[in-house]
Amino acid sequence: MPPARPADLIQYPIVENRRMTTHAAVPFRHGLLSISAAAVAWGVGGAVAALLLRTSGLGPVAVCCWRFGVAALCLALLPAGAREAAGPRRATVLTGLGLAVSQCAYFGSVQYAGLGLGTLVTIGAGPVLTSLGAHLLLGERLTARAAAAAVPALGGLALLVAAPAAGPRPALGVALAVLAGAGQSGLTLWARGGGSARATTGAFTTGLLCLLPTAFVEGGVLPAAGDPVLTAGALLFLGTVPTLLAYRWYFAGLAAVPGTTASVLVLLEPATAALIAVALLGEPLTPALAAGSALLLAAIAALAREGG
Repeated sequence: MPPARPADLIQYPIVENRRMTTHAAVPFRHGLLSISAAAVAWGVGGAVAALLLRTSGLGPVAVCCWRFGVAALCLALLPAGAREAAGPRRATVLTGLGLAVSQCAYFGSVQYAGLGLGTLVTIGAGPVLTSLGAHLLLGERLTARAAAAAVPALGGLALLVAAPAAGPRPALGVALAVLAGAGQSGLTLWARGGGSARATTGAFTTGLLCLLPTAFVEGGVLPAAGDPVLTAGALLFLGTVPTLLAYRWYFAGLAAVPGTTASVLVLLEPATAALIAVALLGEPLTPALAAGSALLLAAIAALAREGG
């Protein structure tokens, strides 16, 4: 057998490395698509929730109750093989609590500050909070570019907070939006850290049970106005697409995508919600809103290059 040439010794590892890189890129790309799809679904869901809050007589807590209740019921009716595998009981409870806090606060921000401002502030803080949390809690590297991206992001948030709001109580709406953003970042970091966050029947049921008492104090869970058929269709859509499906997509994507990159992709949500708010719901596009959005996009671009 002739001795191997140097070229032969080098060629195989190069081909093998390319093959390994290609296989490793497949779940990452799937993760990017899953999180992007979830973000767009959440943006549409915010618009549907804003419409329900205007027309049905339901408050933000009641809308959340319907959202979790429909999602839990749909999951319970699925065949056992199509359901998300249940995790530990502690993980189920914590996921449900996190979903309840973040989603209830988000719908409250939409009601009191408007869809555009509430969504932008909620999600605009995500990359900053997630990047810092991933560095401090998970040991992920926080580079100079990621730290510098926080500057335009915070500036954009400041402009958004100062912008005239479409809702009746903008200060309360902004505070709820920050709480919702912190809750979403907490779920992202916990899932990335191996917290077994899953969109299960138990998680949605936990969120529902946590919110029901507050919903009755708020005024009940039954719609008091509006077209019953349209209200029922909106609640069904809200519980399935931006809740059941979107959270399954999101948690699945987090298995392959770093937390900072995921928080950048989630910023597709405010872009979708702001477009619907201006185009379909008649919310104003003010100079401060446009400038704040531009600064957030600059931060997104910087973080996207960091994630790449």
